[in-house]
Amino acid sequence: MGGLMIGDEGGIAQSLWKKSTNKSIFAIYTPYILSLASGKLDSASFLHCIFQDLRFLEASAQAFDMAEECSDDDDKAVIRKIRKRVLKKMTMFRSIVQEWGFELPAGNISDRAMIKYTDFLLAAASGESVREKFPGKFATPFEKTKLSAYALAAMAPSMRIQSFLSKEIQAVLEPDENNHLYKKWIDSLASKKFEDSASQIEELLDKLTVSLTSEELQFVETIYHKAMQLQVDFFSAQPIIQNTVVPLYQAHGNDEHNVLICSGFDMTCSAVDSGALLADVAIIKSSKTAKSSGYESGGDGPSLDNLRDIWSGLHCQYVEEYEKCIDNIMLSEKVTKFDFERLCNALRPLSDLEKAANLKVDNSGVLKGLHMDDIKWAAEHLIFQDGCLEFFQEIEKPENVAVDAHILSYCWSGDLIRSTFNSGDSRFRNVHSNELIFDESISTGEILKKVQSPIEKLQTFNNICNNNNGPNLSVYIGGSVEDLLCLLKADIGIVISPSANIKKLGGLFGFSFVPLFSSLVKKQRELIEGGSPCWKGLSGTLYTVSSWAEIHAFIFGV
Repeated sequence: MGGLMIGDEGGIAQSLWKKSTNKSIFAIYTPYILSLASGKLDSASFLHCIFQDLRFLEASAQAFDMAEECSDDDDKAVIRKIRKRVLKKMTMFRSIVQEWGFELPAGNISDRAMIKYTDFLLAAASGESVREKFPGKFATPFEKTKLSAYALAAMAPSMRIQSFLSKEIQAVLEPDENNHLYKKWIDSLASKKFEDSASQIEELLDKLTVSLTSEELQFVETIYHKAMQLQVDFFSAQPIIQNTVVPLYQAHGNDEHNVLICSGFDMTCSAVDSGALLADVAIIKSSKTAKSSGYESGGDGPSLDNLRDIWSGLHCQYVEEYEKCIDNIMLSEKVTKFDFERLCNALRPLSDLEKAANLKVDNSGVLKGLHMDDIKWAAEHLIFQDGCLEFFQEIEKPENVAVDAHILSYCWSGDLIRSTFNSGDSRFRNVHSNELIFDESISTGEILKKVQSPIEKLQTFNNICNNNNGPNLSVYIGGSVEDLLCLLKADIGIVISPSANIKKLGGLFGFSFVPLFSSLVKKQRELIEGGSPCWKGLSGTLYTVSSWAEIHAFIFGV
């Protein structure tokens, strides 16, 4: 099936939806959906969206007609039933709007984003786009049945993403929030009846794709993801006549560097520990060098096993001492109110631990013999968190000149970090980390130590903030204890999947974790109700996300 993998737990529809997770996240952070979730969406914007949605439902009913014509007898009844549900949904849309005393716009005007989606849907259902991909096919009744699969692949994302968004919104509403203007609308899309409709389309898509070839399945995937992108673009294009808190850059960026973004690296940008990767590369390089020099395992030179034992011992000792240090910190008296200075003092023992650990690495010679080409090779094989590179590529775009980006890391090699981003843009040279020391392009095994503790990271972050001109809004992105002080000092501290140790420290030192989306819903209400949503550092609140896609959508939008 090419790049499409179908697990035992579900069919093609579920697999395609899972692969569309990032796109769906971009939809939920659009100004329209956020304003809808807040209950403060202007009614004119809401009615415009509903009217456009009706245009899509009309096109869907037409597409189902086409799909029914191409289907065999067993599937015709199912498609006919789904089409009736679509028509019933159109009636429900109109009745809810009338109950509120609103009137839908007159005429048949569709905005550009909706025209793109309906044109795409009808081209897939009619076979127009399919015949371009597979010329000469679909002459026989059997081949024509495949057109139904392509039509459903173009329709399924709309139902699924609306069900997803409504449930995400429903989850952040207060249980007794009956004064929410759009609660009835949200509840209807989050209902079991709506979910059943979405599932029925997906089940039929699963059935219709069973007999497709690998190439045809790949085309189904292409159609699905294109339809998903068009649906996200539709939400993004909805006209909003009120101020919104997203995208953040739009509200705060200008020709000056007014948005400062700093990020940790290990386990924030990367999905693996860069230190372990560097050590592995250095050990293999040293072993090869030793063998080429005539040393064997039992000789006087270093062997691969010996170097691995040294590194394994260092790593195990570090992990044991680190956990013991955290345990000692947890013996501190629990605070009743967040105290930043007290937290700083509590984390100071980590400084001695990190410095001692780095000195042991120096003395071990594990990192000795690395060439710059080895560093670049390691960078090319470093695994990134999903969506991280796309986020930094967005910063790199010329229109985002008001963003100043920095990486702060304990990493032993700033060259490794710079090589991973592989950009000539000066902003990505803003790497603040330790560096390997080289002698005629070969590493000596020693580390030039610059950033070795949460305190030193905080000092670096403060220097960056103080050296920037103009009133900056600072955003820090991290995920581990080493980032904690910077996260709390920044105006906006965003934690990707908080580690267990960060959560434990939060309970002890009085800082809290709040999902980013629910926080934005509240801030959107504040904004429309006449307040000014304030991003204030040292508030003791950290915003949590599960992926870089959330951060990307929040700061830059679609």
